[in-house]
Amino acid sequence: MKIPLLYILSLFTISGVFAQDITVTGKVTDDTGAPVPGADILIKGTLKGAITDFDGVYSIDAPPDATLIFSSLGLTTREIPIHGKSTIDVMLEMAAEQLEEMIVIGTRGQSRTKLETPVPVDVINVSEQAINMPQTDLGDVLRATAPSFNAFQSQAGDLSSHVVPPTLRGLAPNQMLVLINGKRRHTSALLLDNQTGSSSNATDMSFIPTASVERVEILRDGASAQYGSDAIAGVMNIILKRGTDRFTGTLSAGGYPGLEPDISDQLTPEENELNRDFKGDGFNFQFDGNYGISFENGGFLNINGTIKQAKRTLRPSVLSISRAPLYSSNYLNNETTDVNGNPIITNPELIEALAGNNTALADELRTVEGLMAARGIEQKDVSSYAGNPAINLGVLSYNLELPLSDTAYFYSFGDLGYKYTEGFSCYYRRAGQADRSSYSLYPNGFLPQMYTNQFNTSFATGVRGILGDYNFDVSNTLGINKMNIGMFNTWNASIGESSPTDMDLGVHNYLQNTTNLDLSRYYDDILEGLNIAAGVEFRVERYQIEEGQEEGWTAGTAGVYTAKEDDELLVGPDGLPLEDLEGNPIVDENGDPIVLPNNGISRELIKSFALNCQCFRGFGPENASTNFRSVIGAYVDVEVDFTDKFFMGLAFRTENYSDFGNVYTGKLAARLLLSDNFAIRGSFSNGFRAPSLQELNYSHSYTFFVDLVPYDGTLYRNSSAAARAIGVGLLQEERSTNLSFGFTAKLFRNLDLTVDAYKIDITDRIFQTSEFDATEAPALGPVIGPGLASFRINGGDVSTQGIEVVANYHTFIGKNKLDATLSGTFRENKFEQVNVPDLNTVLTDEEVAAKYVDRGSIGQFETGTPSSTIIGTVTYSFGRFSTMLRGTRYGSVEALGSYEQTLNDGTFGYPDQVYTPEFVTDLGITYAFSDHLSLTVGGNNIFNEYPEVNNYERRGFYMYSNYQQGSNGSYYFGRLTFSF
Repeated sequence: MKIPLLYILSLFTISGVFAQDITVTGKVTDDTGAPVPGADILIKGTLKGAITDFDGVYSIDAPPDATLIFSSLGLTTREIPIHGKSTIDVMLEMAAEQLEEMIVIGTRGQSRTKLETPVPVDVINVSEQAINMPQTDLGDVLRATAPSFNAFQSQAGDLSSHVVPPTLRGLAPNQMLVLINGKRRHTSALLLDNQTGSSSNATDMSFIPTASVERVEILRDGASAQYGSDAIAGVMNIILKRGTDRFTGTLSAGGYPGLEPDISDQLTPEENELNRDFKGDGFNFQFDGNYGISFENGGFLNINGTIKQAKRTLRPSVLSISRAPLYSSNYLNNETTDVNGNPIITNPELIEALAGNNTALADELRTVEGLMAARGIEQKDVSSYAGNPAINLGVLSYNLELPLSDTAYFYSFGDLGYKYTEGFSCYYRRAGQADRSSYSLYPNGFLPQMYTNQFNTSFATGVRGILGDYNFDVSNTLGINKMNIGMFNTWNASIGESSPTDMDLGVHNYLQNTTNLDLSRYYDDILEGLNIAAGVEFRVERYQIEEGQEEGWTAGTAGVYTAKEDDELLVGPDGLPLEDLEGNPIVDENGDPIVLPNNGISRELIKSFALNCQCFRGFGPENASTNFRSVIGAYVDVEVDFTDKFFMGLAFRTENYSDFGNVYTGKLAARLLLSDNFAIRGSFSNGFRAPSLQELNYSHSYTFFVDLVPYDGTLYRNSSAAARAIGVGLLQEERSTNLSFGFTAKLFRNLDLTVDAYKIDITDRIFQTSEFDATEAPALGPVIGPGLASFRINGGDVSTQGIEVVANYHTFIGKNKLDATLSGTFRENKFEQVNVPDLNTVLTDEEVAAKYVDRGSIGQFETGTPSSTIIGTVTYSFGRFSTMLRGTRYGSVEALGSYEQTLNDGTFGYPDQVYTPEFVTDLGITYAFSDHLSLTVGGNNIFNEYPEVNNYERRGFYMYSNYQQGSNGSYYFGRLTFSF
């Protein structure tokens, strides 16, 4: 009975406290008399607060002797005692020095501005900047704003274009941790190729609507000791919007007009003759609706809905007919046979011409060009395509806070999303490729295309407050990403013409549940301030691969001949030996037809038809698996201001993984103020990244091309028999050390400058090997047979170092606001050494090292992305107009070939290529018809700057380099913004 009695007494006590409160209302304006929407009102000494609506009006229940704190970005902060008054109107003056937002990321103590932090932090006010920007996706907005951040949109290559992975400082997507409101965000189920030289799982930014985001904080420093695995390169924290008591909607539309660049001087004469007309494409439409509710008790609910439809862009790589002929000689001359030796008529036009005694036409139809012309086909029609994928997207998200008392509140946020993506993934299958073509299904070849249906869910709840002298935060965050993978315009040649042409390839599913308890206490009487924080985290992960339909992964018998009688000779209807796909007779060592001794039992492979679904094999029973892991972590974080000029932070963290053990990390950071406007800062830390469940358990068979010739390989798990046979061990964690040093300065009152240098060393970085066959590794023979095998490995040690500069200028010209930002990153990535174990191969040490981490992967990491990015932005508001002008310079990129070959000039070597720097310009102009309606027009890359064309040897799939501004050209848009 004691507990219920105490509970009842506590309710009466709380009721008594609330009974003493009075309701205070009022309006917050700036020094021009304009209302200030979204201003914060906080009862001093508590967590209880309120937010002004779009008219600047607020209402809050507070004790009559309390003090209210009023604040808003860009305005002065005021503290006003209530003194029993029920109405308090407040005017906040403009203050350029208040334009710096208080930063949440990187500290668990007193809030600091980005000039006061001991490590570099970018703060991007998304809600303010997005209105003038042509970009609508959050990743694109950040890429156009923060030079150290990248979100590369792949334009082809299996499933790589279906997720846009965020990266930081030129490192892998899974070496940056993403948080939402300070809580760990789950990643996509997909393990995708990316521009950093190794496959990675990554957060899918498309499921975080831009319209739901208030601001983004990017911590550019190793933070594993503070936040755990994946924070080697840094941490991005996305702060969601709060309530506004008004509906705001945006309707955006845009597209690529198809302005054709002149590339005639970069193509061969044959290629210049091919039709390459450009047309407008990539048209997209997006609607965002945001509605916020402020509750009388100070809480809020903000809801956001996003619907997007984006058409694909088409950027063909039109190779010359002599290099990529659609038809083979056998096809043109009707010399193809089926498994029984019967001829397959693939050129009926030739038979018709011969029947009419038209020898001139017959001769023409025996050529690739002649038959294509007769069928009305251009080389562009049978080319491989790259481009942005087609996307249909819908996301519903929310952000909620509810006060439980004056010292605690409940919070919850999350999102529910669906995305359909249809991308260019594959090389065109030419009709002359007899092992994987079908005259009946695809008489002129086919272009397989992949699509995915993604379902994404995130749900976080928690309670944050003050308990005695301690701040506490207890929370749980659940994230699920499910990807259904399919393909159309395909077939399984080994099954034959009964094969389906649209297949379900399988499902990937990833779940992450994270529970946190965080405690902190601030001592204002120790030195100039001491904050001690500690916490524990328990995380559970699950990764599943579900097999697809059988036709997508099976080996059929369409190319196998079974004896119809005892001692049957393997001959066709003409009495001659049956022929293989190349037209070679199938005979024994004496040149005689093969004998099949047993009726209905004896078999012979006649036609080596390609197995599985063409382009991307479906996931079969050997790929299917369900894998779990649990992680327990604990940290201690100490921040101390020794004086008002010297700050130091120290963090230590330990984590235990159920699948590979313990890790320990630490971090030391400091800041020294040398004058009122100049400070130096630096940090040193060690970090780690545990291999993800996707990296540990993903396996798949795939097709790759060398000089347009297809090869089929398999990526095996490190726990597989193939890995044991060749000597590849289990994956281990990546470890890092991170050193940074820089300074911050405030010049001329309105100019902020930060300069930071850094160096990150990573040992045992995860890569993927090249393909091994049984001749190179005989121990693989019994396991992989005639196939090819690759593995994911801790391939080598890498490093990156660079300098980052950010200059911000804020001022008012009269009542008009001017913002100017110039920022840049200058970086050098280096592959330090390859870490090769003793493998069971017959190759030399040099040959093994070259296949373990190949030259192309090394080059992709070192020089495959711009070594420098410089962004200059000016925004200006005057009257009803506001405008944004941005210029971006991407540094040079160098692509390295993985193997030597005969080059177009006749020499033998690597097909390397250097792409010179590129400069693009973005523009946005907004006119406000009223306080409730505005129109924005502008464009991205408005001067239609294309990157350089790939050299002859690299034009197999892509026509252009895609690692700078992409290859879509100029994009123009219009956006209508309305509110009520």
